[in-house]
Parts: sequence; C-alpha cells; structure tokens
Amino acid sequence: MFALFGYSNDIPSVNLKAVPEEAYMQREQYPGTVLPGYHMNKRHWNTVVLNGRVPEAVLHQMIDDSYLLVHQGLPKREKDQITGYI
Repeated sequence: MFALFGYSNDIPSVNLKAVPEEAYMQREQYPGTVLPGYHMNKRHWNTVVLNGRVPEAVLHQMIDDSYLLVHQGLPKREKDQITGYI
C-alpha cells in the first residue's frame, strides 16, 4: 500500500509514505495541510489534506515518491510481477 485515502469532516485526505527527512520538510512547508500520518508510523507517513494548498505538481511528486518507496521494499518476485506497470 502506498496511498490510503480518507475523509475528515468531509474533506478528503491521503496518507503517503515519505523518507523521514522529506516528511518533516513537507510538514514544515505546508503546515496544517501536511500532517503526521493519521493511524500510521508518523516518522514515515504523512497525511495530506486535499484542500488545494499543496500544488498539484507537488502532490503528484509525493504520490510518485510514495509508490517508489513502497516498491523498493517489495520482495523481488513481487517487483517482477508489477514491473510492467511502472
């Protein structure tokens, strides 16, 4: 799992994996919008409130980074099964 979508007070959000230092920097850059991962390891996951405050290009990069981090951690057999989808 590299993205987990949810809602809080009818506002959509997404949990995304990040390198710990990058996760911290994203929280600092977008306070109140990028938060420690809700119900996740707060060092490695961020919750991004989808309220338009994070530019779309930045959000897309965060999603790509999350996917790549999770993909890197998969066993070789599983990586080989999904290689055509990257």
